[in-house]
Amino acid sequence: MLHFDPYSPAVDADPFPYYKRLRDEAPCFWSEEAQMWILSRYADIVGAGQDWKTYSSAAGNMMTELPNRAGSTLGTTDPPRHDRLRALVQYAFLKRNLEGLAGPIRDIARGAADELRGETTFDFKDFSAKFTVRVLMAALGLPSGAEAIVDEDTVREKAVLMVQSDPRTRAKGPEHLAAFDWMREYAAKVIAMRRAAPRDDLISNFAMAEIDGDKLDDREVLLTTTTLVMAGVESLGGFMMMFAYNLATFPEAREAVVLNPDLLADAIEESLRFNTSAQRFKRRLMRDVTLHGQTLREGDFVCLAYGSGNRDERQFPDPDRYDVARKPRGHLGFGGGVHACLGTSIARLATKIAFEAFHEVVPRYSRVADQLAWMPSSTFRSPLVLELAVH
Repeated sequence: MLHFDPYSPAVDADPFPYYKRLRDEAPCFWSEEAQMWILSRYADIVGAGQDWKTYSSAAGNMMTELPNRAGSTLGTTDPPRHDRLRALVQYAFLKRNLEGLAGPIRDIARGAADELRGETTFDFKDFSAKFTVRVLMAALGLPSGAEAIVDEDTVREKAVLMVQSDPRTRAKGPEHLAAFDWMREYAAKVIAMRRAAPRDDLISNFAMAEIDGDKLDDREVLLTTTTLVMAGVESLGGFMMMFAYNLATFPEAREAVVLNPDLLADAIEESLRFNTSAQRFKRRLMRDVTLHGQTLREGDFVCLAYGSGNRDERQFPDPDRYDVARKPRGHLGFGGGVHACLGTSIARLATKIAFEAFHEVVPRYSRVADQLAWMPSSTFRSPLVLELAVH
């Protein structure tokens, strides 16, 4: 009997056989465990992402949503409110010269990679976590060094807890909600610092962003900052873990990328398609819909299974083959539609620079363990630990 539980550790470990059955047997499937419809085919997911009037994000976009977040972030609003928020946030991004970050990001990457010299085995998370949080601090303007409010490990710990859920209760536990409260308090302190003394960073730009007299209100600035810290740490850090996991699992791909660093950009896109960290997001129906013989009712929740769409053979030939020269067009590694990720440029830039530095220090490596522990999250997917052996 077909079933799909996005909170299941078995799905965390390997969702792709489940996705394959869903696409072939029930492309519009009601999950009793999740109490929502699962869309698993590429065309349906893309169509839903574009049809925001029917598939609304205003009730939240994470499979298990954090309280009081919906309605004030890019991912949890619909047009026209979303258009206003996106324009203001995009204005803040454009004011921050992201290309100018390349030098500092390269210094951060080299510093984190240098710490691995001489190691025979190590957890890749030690590299990705340090790199990700330090880049985020530089880009967003989170206080660091003598100005730091808290240490970088604490920022990462709280951000990762925010995206997790309890697989038994299928809800956010006290530790996840406490992490969200902590992050809001932390963001509020940083925003106050940057408003008092603005700098050339994203948080200063969020606080000051203005188009034709329109500004982000205090709640929007707070929740946008909170969400970007969470997304920056987990989305970038999680994807880097998955990229390393893919390269360590497929030695021919790793060797090709190490021998020809020009392949890195294409390899990043293929990893976003093949095994992205952003697996599933939800929408709420604003009207009845009939799809694949099923009647979906107004008010029902729908899961857009991006990870499944990226393996849909109707869109990508031989989708279960990891091919770093594929150049996959239209993959869903950064979502799609009006809610496509706004930080794609910095994510691509940072990942490329990180792996250039990493491969200079550790060009040959493989996974130590066949079985991995995976982060308990119905939305994101990445290993909790990725132990690598140096060859």
